[in-house]
Amino acid sequence: MKLRKELWFGFGLMALIGAGAVAMLVGAERITNGHIGLLMLSLVVVAIMLGFPTAFTLMGMGMVFTWLAYERDTAKTLDLMVQSAYKVMSNDVLISIPLFVFMGYLVERANLIEKLFKSLHLALARLPGALAVATLVTCTLFATATGIVGAVVTLMGLLALPAMLRAGYSVPLSAGVITAGGCLGILIPPSVLLIVYGATAGVSVVQLYAGAFFPGLMLAGLYILYTILVAKLKPTLAPPLSAQERAVALPAPLLQAGAAPHAHVLPGLLAALKGRRAHGVPTGYLLGQSLVAALPALVFVAAALVSHDVVTRPQAAEAGSGLTEIGAEPSERSAGGGLAEPPPDGALQEPPAEGGLQEPPSGGALQEPPGSGAGGLQEPPGAAGGADASSGSAGLAEPPGAAVSAGEGADAAAPRSAPAGFWITLGVLAVVLLLFYALLSFARLEVFKMLLGSFFPLLLLILAVLGSIVFGLATPTEAAAVGALGGALLAAAYGRLNLQVVKESVFLTAKTSAMVCWLFVGSAIFSAAFALLGGQELVEQWVMGLNLSRTEFMLLSQVIIFILGWPLEWTEIIVIFMPIFIPLLDNFGVDPLFFGLLVALNLQTAFLSPPVAMSAFYLKGVAPRHVTLNQIFAGMLPFMGIQIVAIFLLYLFPGIGLWLPRQLYGG
Repeated sequence: MKLRKELWFGFGLMALIGAGAVAMLVGAERITNGHIGLLMLSLVVVAIMLGFPTAFTLMGMGMVFTWLAYERDTAKTLDLMVQSAYKVMSNDVLISIPLFVFMGYLVERANLIEKLFKSLHLALARLPGALAVATLVTCTLFATATGIVGAVVTLMGLLALPAMLRAGYSVPLSAGVITAGGCLGILIPPSVLLIVYGATAGVSVVQLYAGAFFPGLMLAGLYILYTILVAKLKPTLAPPLSAQERAVALPAPLLQAGAAPHAHVLPGLLAALKGRRAHGVPTGYLLGQSLVAALPALVFVAAALVSHDVVTRPQAAEAGSGLTEIGAEPSERSAGGGLAEPPPDGALQEPPAEGGLQEPPSGGALQEPPGSGAGGLQEPPGAAGGADASSGSAGLAEPPGAAVSAGEGADAAAPRSAPAGFWITLGVLAVVLLLFYALLSFARLEVFKMLLGSFFPLLLLILAVLGSIVFGLATPTEAAAVGALGGALLAAAYGRLNLQVVKESVFLTAKTSAMVCWLFVGSAIFSAAFALLGGQELVEQWVMGLNLSRTEFMLLSQVIIFILGWPLEWTEIIVIFMPIFIPLLDNFGVDPLFFGLLVALNLQTAFLSPPVAMSAFYLKGVAPRHVTLNQIFAGMLPFMGIQIVAIFLLYLFPGIGLWLPRQLYGG
């Protein structure tokens, strides 16, 4: 029997892992529990490569080796399993996983992707490689909304691959665009991968979402830039669309009103409204078209007014609470208004330093206090001046400093002037809006209406979910619940929400969520067994013994993760190997948030690297027969190179991923 190349590669890799484990045991002077822990790690990898279920492999191996670590104590082993399962059940962050997955399955079944792809490829028709660019943008949006790589690659393989092949596109380029674009859903928030990493590494999912936003857009932008350059430099790989393929059909009422595809919208609608009786087109229809055409201007005006109100809103005056810090200087305590310190010459003063308390005069009994003959009790020093100053006003006078505070409050209540950056941004957007209306023809108006029905609802759902998380309006779980509701409303709006769709979505959500949660249980048991056996300590001693710098450690860790992406999927890499890497980060001063962003970028390769390139097999299952697996692999290789470039860019410029979390949450 002749074995395929992929099988030879897999068996060779397993043999290499087994040989390494044997060499480790033979070369050790004394076999310790740590060596047994490393043996367990190698056996788990080999078992997963042989096709055993990951979660149950982790649990089985973990239970066996935990039993060995506890010196064959069955009761302690079972206690550890129960505690690990309970720890996973009590993790609130994991509640968001089924909700996000449910949102993804509902959006997938809303039948939105076909309208989205058609509208985008018409909107980008004059761009080199328009179909490929439209495929990437569609994959980015749809993968972000669903987070389900297999669904996105399969649907785009059914929809975009035939269209690109009919247009004369190269098979490798078409396959690479679909597989690479479909994998973006595991990086761009809301992403299940980031939730799993955050729960494993103890990193805030909110900060991970904020940090992964710009790296995800950067990677998508690099994909698009590469596609445009290839189409520009080698037009035979991605021929431009013909005029017939770029044509947009106008609705019958607009044709009846005298509209032409390349005629300008505003004069055409105005003329149609004036001559509506001659054309016989309903006024309501023409007004509706006018409203659609005016929608960008209305949104621009509303956004400008709201943003101007925000940037010119007076800053709230800091009201003094009356509480001051212990040991603060008098000037500090009185600077904020409120009660001021009494004047030094009018209040109680310290007694004389010399002599302390003195005896009363001995010259005869009690004496009248000084000045009693001149009118009894007298005002304390400085009181007369205060009385004169306040004689013109009724009641109590303001304490010192109150006038200053009132003046500051009046200044704070005055509107601020808008910064120069606001007016520059507003001017640029106004120029873009004018350019939009200058180029707005009836054909482009139809494309804009198609985008309104496909692109903008999906974009609004993504921004609502992601924005509520990033800006602290909702927790990931709450935002996921809102996203699930939004997905249901989107499916209902397109007439796709019925009992069968809900049943399928709930079943698939339960299946996916159960898989993830059992992975966490297995990972917890495996990590506990690895730590009990001393495997983590042995790995840490080995790494520290290499005397690596921070850069060398980051390079080594990312190379290991990149190689692990060949035989393993991202879930296995995170739940098995992240608990090994995370404790090492403190030794090299690496931020777990930044490390997680690098890992998320790196794990894109897990879906693109043979032999376990799942996206390639997803596409092969729906591709025409003449499209071979080798052609799909060849098309994915340039995009793997782009992923490596993106990793280096993120490492060289950490602000790409860390700027937004620092701006929003500090640190």
